Amino acid sequence: MTEEQQPDELENMEKQLDEQLDEPARLQAELDETSREKDQFKNMAQRAQADLVNYRRRAAEEVSEARQSSNSRLLIRLLLVVDDMNRAFDAIPEDAVAPGWLAGLELVRRNLQSVMDSEGVTKIDAEEGQPFDVHEHEAVFFEPSPDREEGVVVNVIRDGYKLHDRVLRAAQVSVSQKVDPEPPATEERKIDQEAP
Repeated sequence: MTEEQQPDELENMEKQLDEQLDEPARLQAELDETSREKDQFKNMAQRAQADLVNYRRRAAEEVSEARQSSNSRLLIRLLLVVDDMNRAFDAIPEDAVAPGWLAGLELVRRNLQSVMDSEGVTKIDAEEGQPFDVHEHEAVFFEPSPDREEGVVVNVIRDGYKLHDRVLRAAQVSVSQKVDPEPPATEERKIDQEAP
């Protein structure tokens, strides 16, 4: 080797040594970058999985709500038949119907009730003297009543029903309203006597 080649060789060796010394730092930087990318992809995958879980839950809720809504509409229409059947039974004179015919109608009535029971439909308690409940009762009109407390059910006009815990149709009721007592008759007479 010549003297000129020796410095070049030394330079090359220095470069190789520098590269070898820089190699761990470069590898560490690549490792850090790879780790950062891995964390990003992991976070993206977790978000995507959470979005999928939320989507499935929302879709199941929407399907359940749609099913419940369609069931509710059908049951409300069925309640109209139940109302008509009850009105028909209330209007039948006892001596005007043959026993077999009445028994057949009663069977239809029981079948309607069993369908309602199987679907989870229950009658709302609305009885005379019971406090008015805005969640389950619909006040159709007020009846002045000096001898009853205000806000008490006086009469049930149409039965209400629940589907499980949700009101399907509120009970229509008349509600008592407190009446101010009339002034005594003697005061009226005094006023009439004072007038010319």
